[in-house]
Amino acid sequence: MPRFRLAVLILTASLVACARPVGVERVDPQTAQRALTRNVLSAGEPSSFSKAQLLRLGLWDRYRVAPGDALQALRDRLGGELDDQLFFALAELSFHQGQSKGNTAQFLAAACYAYAFLFPEAGEAPGAYDVRVPLALNLYNRGLSRGFQTGEDDTVELRGGSFELPFGQLEVELEPTGLDWAGYRLDRFRDLYRFDVRGLRNRYRRPGIGAAFGGSLAPPDHTAETPPALRVPMGITLPVTALLRIQQPRRSVSDGLVRGTLRIFAEERAPDVTIGSHVVPLEYEPSAALAYTLDQSKLWSFESKGFLSGEFESGLDGLYSLTPYRRGRIPVVLVHGTASSPARWAQMINELANDPRLHSHYQFWLFLYNTGNPILYSASILRTSLVAAVAELDPQGVDPALQEVVVIGHSQGGLLTRLMVTDSGDRFWDAIFNKPLDQLELRPDTRAMLESSFFFEPVPSVKRVVFISTPHRGSFLAGRRIAGLLNRMVSFPFRLAGTGAEVLTNNQDALASRKMKRMSTSVENMNPKHPFSVTLSASPIAPGVTAHSIISVKGDGPPWAGKSDGVVAYDSASMEGVESELVVRSGHSTQGEPATIEEVRRILLEHLETR
Repeated sequence: MPRFRLAVLILTASLVACARPVGVERVDPQTAQRALTRNVLSAGEPSSFSKAQLLRLGLWDRYRVAPGDALQALRDRLGGELDDQLFFALAELSFHQGQSKGNTAQFLAAACYAYAFLFPEAGEAPGAYDVRVPLALNLYNRGLSRGFQTGEDDTVELRGGSFELPFGQLEVELEPTGLDWAGYRLDRFRDLYRFDVRGLRNRYRRPGIGAAFGGSLAPPDHTAETPPALRVPMGITLPVTALLRIQQPRRSVSDGLVRGTLRIFAEERAPDVTIGSHVVPLEYEPSAALAYTLDQSKLWSFESKGFLSGEFESGLDGLYSLTPYRRGRIPVVLVHGTASSPARWAQMINELANDPRLHSHYQFWLFLYNTGNPILYSASILRTSLVAAVAELDPQGVDPALQEVVVIGHSQGGLLTRLMVTDSGDRFWDAIFNKPLDQLELRPDTRAMLESSFFFEPVPSVKRVVFISTPHRGSFLAGRRIAGLLNRMVSFPFRLAGTGAEVLTNNQDALASRKMKRMSTSVENMNPKHPFSVTLSASPIAPGVTAHSIISVKGDGPPWAGKSDGVVAYDSASMEGVESELVVRSGHSTQGEPATIEEVRRILLEHLETR
């Protein structure tokens, strides 16, 4: 028996000796990568860098039970040789505690620690290839955004004052000039990190330092020295960022009294900042700001109401800018189609405005109009607004970029676009009337409206146009019964209806067709047999203007073989004299398709090269 027990003991000892306390285990590459990159932002738990400091100092178990004590133990070691590791760990662990407890003081502490790690007042900052730098930037950015939250919603209060920290006090001075934007005041901010973006193909984020917010505009103060930016809609949400500069960051964080200056930057005003000897890009969320603007916008309801009712208000003269005017940037004017709105350009704007090759050279303008009104009338408003905008923004005529305007129109918007570069002479008038305008019995204001709506000259500032799915020879749908039903539902604005009544009542003998009993709607205008459609299709593009066509076609095979996009036939959308024609395989609403956007991108880059 003793021999048996001895044998068991020997066997047990040998087995224990074979179980090595240190070794490796083979895992798949994805598991290994996740283990290396897990952090408080991606996985809700500390990264290996922060965990290493706790384990090295024997604080890991204490952190899990009494995290405040463990954090204080880390703070007690500040001022030694391991400050880089400690400041980083304190930033991430403070953020972790902020998440666990919903404590804004911990989030602000995370921002302070991260700033001290990134921008030490003495010694070398972490290198560009230090993998902790992107995480530290995000901890700073998210720490600020969560630290200034006012409640459970997405709003934040960016203000100066005294804020409690777990280890002391944060004294913030707010730079008031940062709240001024192009003559407006930024008055409400939303945490864009808290939103997922739907509907846009890509969410563009310009990474850098600063908490990315969406800023709203307060009504302008017309007594202020700086007049409000022209043509910027009040409902827009701007991509802005908040930056807290901390004085003597490592010393002040170690001492427990942190002083900093908070400033808000708008995307259009500052792409980067200088901190110490470093030029650092600012972080912005332009796609999220655009999506938030459209989510809160009334444009969606305008689409049907603006088609059926000419009285439905579009505001001003319909021409808006997404950014304040900046000299040297060429306007790209986007004109939507029937029963649509500028919101339908969101996909294209998101892609092109975030292209660094285009961003600093172009400004995007949007034209909003009642799409049931006669096309000539809508085009006259567009022409007037374009001329007025250039005169308002550049009264001295010193900005050559405003003389290189690009107009892009989809569907009916393409017909309005064509009229911006058409010298009509008397053609449109003669298609409807058999007497000159000056021989008609009209009031002066009626005569002026008819003159602006029937006689077109090229807008001098427009140098390039792009037609997208445009029915130059009309749409086959406009001749069907459904079009007649729509016509009866459309109502004109009071002023236009009064003009039509005056013309039809007092000047019947001046009409080329005695069958005409009412003004034509835009749908009637797009009937291939309508005098407007026939006349416009025969009108050439003005000399000196470069034109392009993007034509949507469903199905395979040659596009000219009787193909269409379901609304406009290829034969109607194709026109002679354009510099380029691209056929895109899609339905009629092709302005958001990748192939269409890429062609517009190519055209805009070409426009820059040929100026």
